[in-house]
Amino acid sequence: MKLLLDTHIWLWSTLEPQRLTRRVEKALRDPGNELWLSPVSVGELIVLLRKGRLKLPHDVAAWVAKTMQDLQVTEAPLTVEVALAISSINFPHGDPADHFLAATAKVFGLTLVTADEHLIDLPGIHVLPNR
Repeated sequence: MKLLLDTHIWLWSTLEPQRLTRRVEKALRDPGNELWLSPVSVGELIVLLRKGRLKLPHDVAAWVAKTMQDLQVTEAPLTVEVALAISSINFPHGDPADHFLAATAKVFGLTLVTADEHLIDLPGIHVLPNR
């Protein structure tokens, strides 16, 4: 299975693994699954750092590189096709990062791993809920 990590799932997997359900933790550890990360999540991380809502033990570039290597993550492309796919999804809220993540999952046939209740029930998106 190809799993696109929502930003919080990516952060939790490294910083707060106890917040992951057993099902999600098992899926992330399964060598048969591919883990994907959107550059949108890196942007969200930087916003969290600037707002002081998160602190990292290393500089952000080194931390991102290390977590991507440790998790063996594939970078999900951010394309015009992804941006256009946003128009085909009926979102219950206006968070642009969530829009890009859901559209990325749709375009590339990925399963979005998330705890976000707004995303779990989106039609046309495969989701592995962390609940």
